[in-house]
Amino acid sequence: SGKGGVGKSTTAINLALSLFKLGNNVGILDADIYGPSLPKLTGINQKPEINGKKLIPHIAFGLQVMSIGYLVPEDAATIWRGPMVMRAIEQLLKDVNWSNLDFLIIDMPPGTGDAQLTLSQKVKLTGAVIVSTPQDLSLIDARKSLNMFKKMNIPILGIIENMSYFECYNCNVKHKIFGSGGARAEAKKLGVKFLNAIPLDISLRTASDEGNPIVHKKPNASITNKYMQIGSDILNQIEKRNKLSS
Repeated sequence: SGKGGVGKSTTAINLALSLFKLGNNVGILDADIYGPSLPKLTGINQKPEINGKKLIPHIAFGLQVMSIGYLVPEDAATIWRGPMVMRAIEQLLKDVNWSNLDFLIIDMPPGTGDAQLTLSQKVKLTGAVIVSTPQDLSLIDARKSLNMFKKMNIPILGIIENMSYFECYNCNVKHKIFGSGGARAEAKKLGVKFLNAIPLDISLRTASDEGNPIVHKKPNASITNKYMQIGSDILNQIEKRNKLSS
């Protein structure tokens, strides 16, 4: 996302879980040095063990997980300049004992700064997934992120519209709090795939706050089905691209 607070980290871990449930060996790296979310989302707060010179990722719900949040106190302010952030991200990639991964989901910080540039330049990324709410303020920043990845020749796998609507269980009406269909329209305008619309839902929020993401906690929930559809869509895109290049 180009903007903070759009639910990118929640999207990232539930997408990772969907790929895992589809039979893949999956890791997730929290690359947000200033505001790591993975410790909260996984319910893990202890430091990782070390094997020789490499950190051993924690295992959460079958995923290999790593975050700077596992290495510094939860309430500590990370006051680092750009070069330190870049070095930290490189270490989280190279100095972690990732084991036989099919996919490594990287939860990037918002914006188009040092973290994004470091990852784009140091790693051969398979693709980027853009997360936005429907409102114009979020879409403006999402567009900047999308254009950055295009300039770095990184394929755009699609856009997810998060907080798309709130469905009232009493009146069965979809309340479009942040507008309607903005990310879908933006995807069409920019010629990229619209992956899905994820609603505002208290069960999604509470599952994340409990450190038990909804794809794991409620495998039969309607929102879980949406994340599973996104995972399947991304897998299909990658498989088609691999066939074309082989």
